[in-house]
Amino acid sequence: MKEQTREDPKILAAAERQMQAWSMTASIEDDVVRMKGIQQLSGSMHSYLAISREAGAGGSTIAEIVGRRLGWDVLDKELLDRVAKRFHNNRMMLELVDETPSNWIYDVLGTWMDSKIIPHETYVVQLSRVVLAAAKRGNAIFVGRGAQFLLPREKTLVVRLVAAEQFRVENLMRVKSMTAAEAQRYLREVDQGRLEFGRRFFHHDVADPHLYDLVLNTGRLGMERAAELILAAIAKRFHA
Repeated sequence: MKEQTREDPKILAAAERQMQAWSMTASIEDDVVRMKGIQQLSGSMHSYLAISREAGAGGSTIAEIVGRRLGWDVLDKELLDRVAKRFHNNRMMLELVDETPSNWIYDVLGTWMDSKIIPHETYVVQLSRVVLAAAKRGNAIFVGRGAQFLLPREKTLVVRLVAAEQFRVENLMRVKSMTAAEAQRYLREVDQGRLEFGRRFFHHDVADPHLYDLVLNTGRLGMERAAELILAAIAKRFHA
């Protein structure tokens, strides 16, 4: 059955048309969600930190350090939990579309075969709603997932964390108990997925340093020092 589906040109053509219509509808809805959310948050008293990170550069660790020091909520993988709860999604299925390249064959044909599969477009709309809802509640730190493009720029300090490949490989070997080969493969796949996710759904190259208020090399600075610099930038930006 799967072989027939892949090879049948009529099914593939119909699926591609469906994906184009689906993508356009989701894109329009997502744009509306973003604009309304940003307008509502622009008058808010809350402040936000959005962290973009290379794989293995310590984004989650630094977010936790800053969050503890400030008493701010930290939303990293917790965003997936909130999307799953709010929209009654399968949490494991969200992992498959979280900051990964969009694949229309998976999105369209997959949903025909398994109702639990969540298309990338649907996930991004749901994610946008959850990010904006979390931002309305108070000061917060968002790790990845395009949050920097959903939050009002004047209310958000946007930081990019980078490091040399060797540092990131060693960090992943320590944190995730990977071999060097596994860590190198993970870096390539995750970084590429995040780049494609940002380009497709937010129309930006997340590796572009001009998008950020602060770009920090965690391999040279260390996690604690990088966190201290972020805290100093937040104090100057929002409390000066």
